[in-house]
Amino acid sequence: MVQKYQSPIRVYKQPFELVMEAYERRFPTCHLIPMFVDSEVLGETECEDGSIHQVQRRCKLDVDAPRLLKRIAGVDYVYFSQENTLNKRERTLHIESHNETFSNRVIIHELCSYSAHPENEDWTCFEQSASLDIKSFFGFESTVEKMAMKQYASSIKKGKEIIEFYLNQLEEEGISHVPRWTPSLDAPSSSSVTIKPVCATPKLLQLELPVTSPVSIPVSTDANDREIANASNNDATQSDATSNDATNQPDNLTENQTGTPDDKLDADYIKRYLGDLTPLQESCLIRLRQWLQESHKGKTLTLTPSSPSSPPFQIPKDEHILRFLRARDFNMEKAREILCHSLTWRKQNQVDYLLETWTSPQVLNDYYTGGWHHHDKEGRPLYILRLGQMDTKGLVRALGEESLLRHVLSINEEGLRRCEENTKVFGRPISCWTCLVDLEGLNMRHLWRPGVKALLRIIEVVEANYPETLGRLLILRAPRVFPVLWTLVSPFIDENTRKKFLIYAGNDYQGPGGLLDYIDKEVIPDFLGGECMCEVPEGGLVPKSLYRTAEELENEDISLWTETIYQSASVFKGAPHELVIEIIDASSVITWDFDVCKGDVVFHLYHSKRAPQTPRKDPLVGQHSSITTPGGNNVQLIDKSWTLGLDYSMVESPLTCKEGESVQGSHVTRWPGFYILQWKFHTMPGSASTNLPRVDDVLASLQVSSHKCKVMYYTEVIGSEDFSEQASRRQQVKEEDTEDFTMLETVGVVYMSFIEGDDVNACAQLVVLSYPDIKYNFYANANHRLHLNAIKPKRTISMLMLTMGCVLIL
Repeated sequence: MVQKYQSPIRVYKQPFELVMEAYERRFPTCHLIPMFVDSEVLGETECEDGSIHQVQRRCKLDVDAPRLLKRIAGVDYVYFSQENTLNKRERTLHIESHNETFSNRVIIHELCSYSAHPENEDWTCFEQSASLDIKSFFGFESTVEKMAMKQYASSIKKGKEIIEFYLNQLEEEGISHVPRWTPSLDAPSSSSVTIKPVCATPKLLQLELPVTSPVSIPVSTDANDREIANASNNDATQSDATSNDATNQPDNLTENQTGTPDDKLDADYIKRYLGDLTPLQESCLIRLRQWLQESHKGKTLTLTPSSPSSPPFQIPKDEHILRFLRARDFNMEKAREILCHSLTWRKQNQVDYLLETWTSPQVLNDYYTGGWHHHDKEGRPLYILRLGQMDTKGLVRALGEESLLRHVLSINEEGLRRCEENTKVFGRPISCWTCLVDLEGLNMRHLWRPGVKALLRIIEVVEANYPETLGRLLILRAPRVFPVLWTLVSPFIDENTRKKFLIYAGNDYQGPGGLLDYIDKEVIPDFLGGECMCEVPEGGLVPKSLYRTAEELENEDISLWTETIYQSASVFKGAPHELVIEIIDASSVITWDFDVCKGDVVFHLYHSKRAPQTPRKDPLVGQHSSITTPGGNNVQLIDKSWTLGLDYSMVESPLTCKEGESVQGSHVTRWPGFYILQWKFHTMPGSASTNLPRVDDVLASLQVSSHKCKVMYYTEVIGSEDFSEQASRRQQVKEEDTEDFTMLETVGVVYMSFIEGDDVNACAQLVVLSYPDIKYNFYANANHRLHLNAIKPKRTISMLMLTMGCVLIL
């Protein structure tokens, strides 16, 4: 298995040239790195104007390994090749190194980069990435891997300290400024610059100089004054959209919009807002974050939509991604799996809009005995639940299980928001809250079976989607019946969560090691003997007049699942899922938005003049009884006797979608008829030279349980009347504008039109034109379609990719 590392951006508050002077002092050896024995220069080159300097070194390392392992390997030292390219004009240093020793058994590759800070020219940025691939090592592969990762993590931690040591040394010597490189008057032009050897050697590699675009990193005079949004992909996107250079660099804008590479995390931000992480933990966070951005390109905006009926995908905030990593002990694969499931759940149930759309029924406000109450001694938000005073049976009978679940989810969403606020207020990372549960009054009526069933479901949903949000659970005044309830509930609670439980019987919470150790005396509620008035309802029995029958609750239809605009489908090997859309008028637009929740699928779009057969469920589906997702189905429409190219035709190229990917697209129809969207099980291709499958293909197929995939999709059709109106406006614009203004652009297979009154939801990805001195306005019609009006259209200056359905910042 290949181990990878990606560092955050580390910032030195010194100019690039001074940092380079400190960096050179690390050679030929450095006493601060005991394992770094020596180094020698194998080759050195410099261009004629002196702006580019290349150095190739051979470094000798004394690896801290058991003597027996060194004897088995037959070496005392390990040698690495390092190639440095210093570009004084661009103020960058690129470092590439790889191992020479055991290169046929172990492959180590490292890339480092120093560059001037893009927003503060007197600061310097450093970034580092590496990979380790141990193919074989005398049967000690696992041992060598652990040892290598441990030593590498240690050297990373020392890296910044070493540079700062030499910077302090320079300051003690009176060197506080190194002049920047400037070209001489008689220097050759950049087009005629060539590399000339300073000391030629056969081992010298002539490197192609990499071109690196500046990285956008938030500037702050003090790390503690940095706002969270400065390092989030939301504000990075917005700042790029309003940049003064927006009209001159359209390609960069497009790239920045998708989250790469201008929203990287810097080390100061991580320490301030996420806490102290080891280098490997930082790497896991950055890599998982990058994977989310890459697998959801075009859907990374977190702007508030005009309507929750067409929500854009939202990349989780860094602290939320970190919670899932911590829940799986920073095992990136396991964390990615549960995070993808949670993101799908949030999207399907529109949880991101819960605080804005959910209003608690009055019976909850009167009889639900829970609420937020100040914070604990560590600054965590404090939630108080008087469970013993709560009539769980009455609440379930009056509201139903779904309303209680939704209310608990809104509490968790509010907790996430309060954690962010407290992080700013207290100046330290706060990612979880404390819950105080008072069990006084708990008795056998709380063990009512439907109530316990509802409680277990709530615990299951919260555990799966809000991991590592509970910092501490204080259970007070536990009665004799509590062990019975604990026996029922504890198996559904994660082991790490159970370790955070503190249980006090009777009045034990008032003694040493009790409540005062965790909560300030000034905020202890009055019902626990404190002086602070608590606004949590006292509860009581819910009047039976408010009870409703099961039929009434079912007819109310408040289930989370029923309000989603998305449908779920299962895809099996040999049994694709198909959806038919009938188009009456040509030039309509079919749009789709789907997530691959499990497995890999291939997406097709077909057209047929004939109506497909009556939808049927494939018999394979009956063999897979594990489909439990509400709305999950498998339907086939294309008759097996149909011939591709004769009975139906392919109108979009096949699109292979990996597990966890989120895909949006659209198609402008050319003919009336029936359009069939198909999701097909993706079968890994075998080797070209043999009919036998490759080992990698077999391993990949084993990862898909029972050859089943799952997708969640949403489709919409935009009528041709919208485009007819736009066509007349197109002609009007052409008559008024002397320039050739093409109003239909093509990006891949996505068609986009940008005329006054265009429907924003007509295309999966939109291009918003930036004009000088042009006014815009936009509105949403009754169908929640966002319209953009451009007044006085002028020449196109640049293009910026945005996600469909988002509110445009103009």
